[in-house]
Amino acid sequence: MITGSKELIRDINLTLVLETIISKGPISRAAISKTLGLTKATISAIVTDLIQKQLIIEVGSDNTHLGRKPILLSLNADAGYVISIDVGVDTLSALRSNLTGNKCKLLQRPTPTRNKEILIELTKLIEEIMLKEGETSYGLIGISLGIHGVVKNNHISFAPYYELSKLDLANYLEDSFHTKVFLENEANLSVLGETAFMPEYNSIANISVHSGLGLGLLIDNNLYTGYSGYAGEIGHTIVDIDGKPCPCGNFGCLEQYVSERVLLQEFKEAKKLDKVDFDLLASMYQTGDLEAVKIFQKFIKYMTICINNILNSYNPDIVIINSAFTRFFPDITKEIEHSLNSRLNSVLHIYPSRLQDSSILIGGVCVAVKNFLGIHSLKLETNNLINNKELAPF
Repeated sequence: MITGSKELIRDINLTLVLETIISKGPISRAAISKTLGLTKATISAIVTDLIQKQLIIEVGSDNTHLGRKPILLSLNADAGYVISIDVGVDTLSALRSNLTGNKCKLLQRPTPTRNKEILIELTKLIEEIMLKEGETSYGLIGISLGIHGVVKNNHISFAPYYELSKLDLANYLEDSFHTKVFLENEANLSVLGETAFMPEYNSIANISVHSGLGLGLLIDNNLYTGYSGYAGEIGHTIVDIDGKPCPCGNFGCLEQYVSERVLLQEFKEAKKLDKVDFDLLASMYQTGDLEAVKIFQKFIKYMTICINNILNSYNPDIVIINSAFTRFFPDITKEIEHSLNSRLNSVLHIYPSRLQDSSILIGGVCVAVKNFLGIHSLKLETNNLINNKELAPF
């Protein structure tokens, strides 16, 4: 028999009420009572508390032909705001939003090459994007950093393409801005961002292809990071035991064959170009350039191997690929599906990311907001966030 103090039970009920308002709101007190099976008196007391804390607001009345119209409740999206930063190898991208991922502002800066300069640039970026006009009840409620490497206990333990493991980013920024700072692997944030818009799936594998190759794993609605944060380092699984050297110390790691960084470099060398970006690769692929076609075929080949291993290891509901390849050519996922030889292919669904590079930032918003509200799930305003013109640089 499970027992607990009255305070614990009240805290649990408060969380349930708040999550119900977020996921189903605007919603009336009576509807919350019916949904959760709690008494109207309990709901009324909790709602009064949440209103006093300025976490929820009354937003009008429900349309009904019977009796008095019930008052509807909604999350107070402007009670505070969050800053989410993708600490990319080449670019620092910072997003400021309210508690529902709305009212967004985006700033981007080149990533400095030196550790000390990264600290300075992050500080300047946060100061510039902080809310300056108008007041909120709680102000800045958290800062999230997406790290392209391994994170354990809010500290970077391994980052192969920039050296950040010696920096205590969390404590430095907490001291500077007096708010909670969360460090997380970028692929983990990416899958959390996707989950905010795909609540119907319980298990999601999100492959993030950028300078390296990462895997964000959601298993039974829980983020899986492993014993020391290394779960999902799919880019460092070995596909050729005598293959290319990798910064991790091994040879033949998957990301040395299929990451955007590697494939763009191979295309650059094959065409003897001084500079290349994905726009150029994509345009030449569309014209049928032989070397560009080879690069795309290689991406399909190794991504098929990657997904086959994921499927047989975790058997997720769906696989999402977050890459410039699938952003420019979303139908490439169908080619990957056809390339899979596994008999389990019939139950696997592969999709390009809807959120693209902004998924890392949106995942960071989710982490900070859920911590602030003490909730386990969060529904964001899909259309406002995905179609927001201020996110156009992505």
